[in-house]
Amino acid sequence: MSGKVVLHYFNGRGKMESVRWLLAAAGVEFEEVFLTKREHFDKLLNDGALMFQQVPLVEIDGMQLVQSRAILNYIAGKYNLYGKDLKERALIDMYAEGTSDLMDLIIMSVFAPPENKQKQLGNIEQKAKERFLPVFEKGLANSQFLVGNQLSRADVHLLEVTLMLQELFPTILSTFPKIQAFQERMKALPRISKFLQPGSARKPPPDEVYVKTVKEVLSHLFK
Repeated sequence: MSGKVVLHYFNGRGKMESVRWLLAAAGVEFEEVFLTKREHFDKLLNDGALMFQQVPLVEIDGMQLVQSRAILNYIAGKYNLYGKDLKERALIDMYAEGTSDLMDLIIMSVFAPPENKQKQLGNIEQKAKERFLPVFEKGLANSQFLVGNQLSRADVHLLEVTLMLQELFPTILSTFPKIQAFQERMKALPRISKFLQPGSARKPPPDEVYVKTVKEVLSHLFK
């Protein structure tokens, strides 16, 4: 393995997008190997690279990391995005798990049958407004960051998920002024600003091509 960070996943958001965001926030350059055919996935399996027969897979520091939380925890720990002590880390984990729960709802909605799409979107909007966004609004009431006095993975994930929500529901943050102000502060950070520019590794919202590719490569999950 080379010294470079290499991401193995689809050419789309999914479970890898938070990894891209976190690496970008840390200022770490990375390469991507996109899975476009079933054979690509099978080769990773046959090479023993996928511990639990799943992607994402990230090659970093001589390791082949799988499982999204393990990958994100490692990156956050290595690049000082994980708080100053164990208590801060626990708080960061709680916020991060909340953003992950919300992201998962959005990520999986693209695979819903057309007749269920509106119902799923309504469910996402309701849970975001009632369960998740009030927590983050409160967390930002007296601080620029969710935890402590420095940027953490929780902040990066919150920016990512709120931007995802706004793609679906453009006015959803209208009653959450602290989150709106937080977004503007985050977007002004040079590394984040760069990642939000056209031509970066940030992926667009999933389209039919992405869904079709995922279903073909991971055909065993869609039988």
